Amino acid sequence: MMRIITNICSSDLATSKQFYIDLLGLNVKYDSDWYVQLCSPDDPNIEYGLIQQDHEIVPEEFQQPPGGVYVTFVVPDVESVYARAIEMKLPIVKEPTNEFYGQRRFLTKDPSGCLIDVSSPY
Repeated sequence: MMRIITNICSSDLATSKQFYIDLLGLNVKYDSDWYVQLCSPDDPNIEYGLIQQDHEIVPEEFQQPPGGVYVTFVVPDVESVYARAIEMKLPIVKEPTNEFYGQRRFLTKDPSGCLIDVSSPY
């Protein structure tokens, strides 16, 4: 059976980990000083990794903030997550909008600068 895990490089693992816990309610599945594995509270097989961007296993040319990538989290209620984002004083790149493809979404950035898309079907 194949598993796919998205891993994002982070310049500050502790801050990034707390961002995803606070905003999306993700659970910590594994935690070390160089790698954190988070998972969906509903399904531990849906995983999301954070790796220390300057760790030796990350090739030097990739030891920089994420760019040209965004990660989408589909949640049951985008408005409640947006309200949490506002409470957390996160940078809002795009306020909640109904998109032509049937999703309501907003965009923010994680602590390492990765674009985060939070959406729900409408």
